Amino acid sequence: MASCLALITTAMTFAIRARLETVFGPEGVGLTLEQIGYAFTPAFFGFTLAMVFGGSLVDFLGIKKITWMAFIAHSIGIVWTIMAGSMTSLFLATLFVGIGNGMVEAALNPLIASMYSTEKTKMLNRFHVWFPGGIVIGSIVGWLVMDVLGLNWQIMVATLFIPVIIYGVMFLGQSFPVTERVQMGITNKQMFSSLGKPLFIFMVFCMFLTAASELGTTQRIESLLKESVAVPLLVLAFINGIMALGRLFAGPVAHKLKPSGMLLYSAIFTFIGLWLLTITSGGMTFVAAAVFAIGVTFFWPTMISFVAEYLPETGALGLSIMGGAGMFSVSLVLPVMGSLMDNASAGEALRTMSILPAILIVAFLGLNIYMNKRKQKA
Repeated sequence: MASCLALITTAMTFAIRARLETVFGPEGVGLTLEQIGYAFTPAFFGFTLAMVFGGSLVDFLGIKKITWMAFIAHSIGIVWTIMAGSMTSLFLATLFVGIGNGMVEAALNPLIASMYSTEKTKMLNRFHVWFPGGIVIGSIVGWLVMDVLGLNWQIMVATLFIPVIIYGVMFLGQSFPVTERVQMGITNKQMFSSLGKPLFIFMVFCMFLTAASELGTTQRIESLLKESVAVPLLVLAFINGIMALGRLFAGPVAHKLKPSGMLLYSAIFTFIGLWLLTITSGGMTFVAAAVFAIGVTFFWPTMISFVAEYLPETGALGLSIMGGAGMFSVSLVLPVMGSLMDNASAGEALRTMSILPAILIVAFLGLNIYMNKRKQKA
């Protein structure tokens, strides 16, 4: 429960940051959409650095110490965001939030894999229910605080202290398991050699595309859909509500399709959903968003669980490299999307993003063929 609340905190920062785009944008503080893209990038490359750094240390320092690093970074980032008034201060505040988010993933993905070693795909999907779940919470909080009650944006950001304080209190006095790699007795040499396996490198490449397809789109939802619907943040809540339900019932899907099958179907629906978003408006936007949501539901947790299940010797560092690669890719696409929206249109940005799941359809088709052959040999 404490882990889920920590992930809720992470997710709420994504929703609230999406709402801040209009606060700091051309009609607010006066930043261009491209500048905001750069100011938001530390949420993703800070996440990446924290995951890789935390993932490489979690076996040695233990899950507990990395978890408390997340708590401290979250607290600093929230305070700094409340005080932000320029691109530079927003950049630095977002960096600390990103580090906190990365430490949560670096510590708690290995925690779940260690606690539920025979049900990794099911339980990692269930844990990651609270990423879309937290985005729903953050989206509704942002809408209520700013659009319904008309309060200032600092109050919206301050609501992040609620889950932070609760998960900090809940973690106090808890005993933490060692990571799965430590349990298995795999040496550092074996772990690092496993990171060079072609299958792992392939999954890292795919993680760049899956994460960018999901988070690049949802992070810029305010600007992408402001011409299509009245309240884009409610579309974000709708998308993530579907994702939360899907992840909650991931067990039967994982049993039937296996991780590689789940990823292939996810890529197909994501591609269709992104294209539908370019040609719909009003109520039909929610239909397109539903197709997109079905697509991205299993991307992140299934990519992580695939590595945990089929490449366990890569350890906590392997899981962190996966998550870090995903977030780093988002830091690259945000300014590109901002530039496309500044100079072309939101539709052009969405059409460009649809190239990513198109590549993934081919990649995951190949992965399915490979995994079936591997199963037959076994």
